[in-house]
Amino acid sequence: MSIDYETDYDVGQDNVQVMGMDLHNPVFFISAILILTFVVGTLILPEQANELLNGAKGWAIEHFDWLFMISGNIFVLFCIVLALLPMGKIRLGGQNAKPEFSTLSWFAMLFAAGMGIGLMFWSVAEPVAYYTDWYGTPLNVAANTEEAKHLAMGATMYHWGLHPWSIYAVVALSLAFFAYNKGMPLTIRSAFYPLLGDHCWGWPGHIIDILAVLATIFGLATSLGLGAQQAAGGLHFLFDTPNAINVQIGIIVGVTAVAVISVVRGLDGGVKILSNINMSLALFLLLFVIVAGPTMLILTGFGTTAVDYLTNLVPLSNWMGREDDTWFHGWTVFYWAWWISWSPFVGMFIARISLGRTVREFITAVLLVPTIITVIWMSAFGGTGLDQAVNGVGELAGGISDVSLAMFQMLANLPWTGIISFLAITLVLVFFVTSSDSGSLVIDSITAGGKLDAPVPQRVFWAVMEGLIAGALLYGGGKEALKALQSGSVATGLPFTIVLLLMCVSLFIALSSEHKRLKSLA
Repeated sequence: MSIDYETDYDVGQDNVQVMGMDLHNPVFFISAILILTFVVGTLILPEQANELLNGAKGWAIEHFDWLFMISGNIFVLFCIVLALLPMGKIRLGGQNAKPEFSTLSWFAMLFAAGMGIGLMFWSVAEPVAYYTDWYGTPLNVAANTEEAKHLAMGATMYHWGLHPWSIYAVVALSLAFFAYNKGMPLTIRSAFYPLLGDHCWGWPGHIIDILAVLATIFGLATSLGLGAQQAAGGLHFLFDTPNAINVQIGIIVGVTAVAVISVVRGLDGGVKILSNINMSLALFLLLFVIVAGPTMLILTGFGTTAVDYLTNLVPLSNWMGREDDTWFHGWTVFYWAWWISWSPFVGMFIARISLGRTVREFITAVLLVPTIITVIWMSAFGGTGLDQAVNGVGELAGGISDVSLAMFQMLANLPWTGIISFLAITLVLVFFVTSSDSGSLVIDSITAGGKLDAPVPQRVFWAVMEGLIAGALLYGGGKEALKALQSGSVATGLPFTIVLLLMCVSLFIALSSEHKRLKSLA
């Protein structure tokens, strides 16, 4: 099949100027209206909004848990197939394209993309929760047993390993191929040109981009809400401040303000500096836990965690005849929806740093590098927390009392508790800022027709919107704020799952056509 990519249409030609902002009509306006309606409605009717979100989440899980599970498996297999087939030799940007970054720098940036608030929030809480049956156990294993300990680490890695990174790889590869090889706008709709042709510049494309905006902003809001909860938990742990909704919303307001300043300063003056701080703090915190914690257990745990992950990968990926409905509905289905909602954000970042890489090289690195680094991180933080729970050390011996406190409860049994806990809070807040800033850049690109040089006020608008949604979800959820955050991701992740499955089809058609074209020229 040969695809004619010649088109005179520019997705940005639908853009309109409003107060100096270059806005895509109707993607920007429909997205903004829907989001503002949600925020205002949640603030006016918080209980009803919470019921609506939980109802949407329950309906999606009850009727479409199979779709989330099957899709996660399809994305992994799809990436492996692309890497193995001859089309894996295709180079992003053309056969003569050269990588913009050295391999080491590229790996480091993939690591940066893989680190985030979620990894800080769940790295201790998740393994301990699975071991102690805080909200079900994976595969219905008996809690507080040796088997539960191994499955806790394996299941944690299952949620943070190949499956999420295959989701990101699909979006990133699609964006990179159609932008660099076919000269199309860097926006989600471009990936559907083989299926829709010029219709992707019309309403079908508008709908795809609107769904991408909604999924991304709710996925980011979920992460920002978790970050606010953990920062508030850390402040409560250190200074005995109230770990209440108003404190969490106050943190969101403060950090969103810093994110806006970072947006105004631009990439070099804002995000780049904060990202460097991020990486330094994360590396220091990791090394500290390895040295100050049960060092030999952590070092041997690298291999043990990887084995636990691989041996449990297939049974955890199965969705039929499961007896642990509470666990895999509450954890796995939520995670898959969360990763899918994050995929435009992470995918666009990876696409922008991967010019000049072959498809095979791209997929291998994007799947394996972050997964290996996550094994190391989880073995250090999760392994230390799990060791304390198993041996009855500290508050984790009693299981999870508050997920936002789990990391600080683990750090309480290591030296320099106050200093290290303060650094951990700082790291969470800096992740908060960089996620908001980078996310607003991606959403802004989509709502500006794929343009990357849109005016600053647009990025400010989206940074503020992300903070408003995170605050609204926490406010509407009340004491069940964590469930409200999860509900937002599941509700918006469901329709975008279908978009990603169709994206796989479109990408495969495009790469097959490109491989045949290059073969005919050889």
